[in-house]
Amino acid sequence: MGRVVLVLACAAQFMVVLDVSVVNVALPAVQDDLGFAAADLPWVAGAYTLAFAGFLLLGGRLADIVGARRTFLAGLLLFCLPSLVGGLATAPGALIAARAAQGIGAAVLAPATLTIITTTIPEGTRRTRALAVWTAVGLVGGAAGNLVGGVLTEALSWRWILLVNVPVGLAAAVLARRVPDGRRDRARRRLDVPGAVAATAGLALLAFGIMRAGSRGWTDAGTAGALGGALVLLAALAVVEARAAADPLVPPRLLRSRAIGLGNVLMLLAGGCFQVPMWYFLTLYMQDVLGFSALETGLGFLPHTLLTMLVGLQVTPRLMRRVDDRALVAAGAAVAAAGFLWQGAVAGDGGGTYVRDVLGPAVLVSAGGGLLNTPLTTTVTAGVAAADAGAASGLLNTAKQVGGAVGLAALAAATGTYGAAFLAMAVMLGAVAAASLALPARRDAPPDVPRRTGQPSGGSRRY
Repeated sequence: MGRVVLVLACAAQFMVVLDVSVVNVALPAVQDDLGFAAADLPWVAGAYTLAFAGFLLLGGRLADIVGARRTFLAGLLLFCLPSLVGGLATAPGALIAARAAQGIGAAVLAPATLTIITTTIPEGTRRTRALAVWTAVGLVGGAAGNLVGGVLTEALSWRWILLVNVPVGLAAAVLARRVPDGRRDRARRRLDVPGAVAATAGLALLAFGIMRAGSRGWTDAGTAGALGGALVLLAALAVVEARAAADPLVPPRLLRSRAIGLGNVLMLLAGGCFQVPMWYFLTLYMQDVLGFSALETGLGFLPHTLLTMLVGLQVTPRLMRRVDDRALVAAGAAVAAAGFLWQGAVAGDGGGTYVRDVLGPAVLVSAGGGLLNTPLTTTVTAGVAAADAGAASGLLNTAKQVGGAVGLAALAAATGTYGAAFLAMAVMLGAVAAASLALPARRDAPPDVPRRTGQPSGGSRRY
């Protein structure tokens, strides 16, 4: 059962993350085919990211209330049906609407994939290995999106970057029937509707305001209105969750844990580098500066994909048996920061070659990302009660996606050059390396070895 759960969760997570970046190299073809105005084209990617970020907390809590398997199947439907509609779209508005609906499905599906793992596989070596695979698949999905998008666009059509989700989703739905539902006290638990409305609207406005700032500037009235509304709604969310909600969307007890609170802040900062921003700036750099085609750009990300898989699946789980998680997070962030520092230095000198400008830094960036993500994910999810697993998963995924959206918009608006953008990522990861030392240490007993009291340690943390 554990292997079935892992295959299912990873296949769905791969689809969700792939669709963040898969459209990047296909945008010129989409523009030519559907007649997009240049100002509207970024919304092909942005509508997905906006809806994804806005609905993640709600999607995570649904898994706790109605069960992980039911939530997973609902997310698959909400993700694959709009993929079909978007792949057949004949007008810009239809494609953008389909991408937004896809994002809602992704927000329901992504937390469910992690919840299925954390509620089915016990803490310890097996879960560490499973989380390593899940994390690596997520990182690989983002890098592979550029390759898959380039291959499908040049070999078939841009439409297949969306249509390919349909057969994969159907296969996952069949496999999901073998997964336990994991429902707990469903009759006594209700969805926190005020919290859900405040969280969804607040995060959606935040993502919208940041995306708008990238094209209209931070002083634009629409940008200021969206960001102001987001702050009001998120402040209302904090009040509702702390004082009014009987069954909060984000239980305050989760945020009181240093591992979860600080861990998600670090995930937010890391997401501002490894998620959308790195793929976006490197895609443009390879096409604009190095003159690569869509397919060549996709192939240019292959080293990132392979190195992330090697480190994330083979090296990191072995190190986690001997080295404390916070040390691995710090080391991974420092190595990746060195890679972005190198990338920024060579990108800022006006030209070069693929080997010098992309491949060399990719070794450090991919190794660092593969090293830090699994122990950070383990830190944030370890010791969480099964009844709160969905909320914790939704919070972690929200930190990643909001970090990516905030990072991309802020870097695009504030830096102005590729070199400056990569150097800013190096600074952010340097902060992650320093702050990660304040995470709680893992207990000394190795995973899966019972203590003398008869209670399994499970690799849990002291909070």
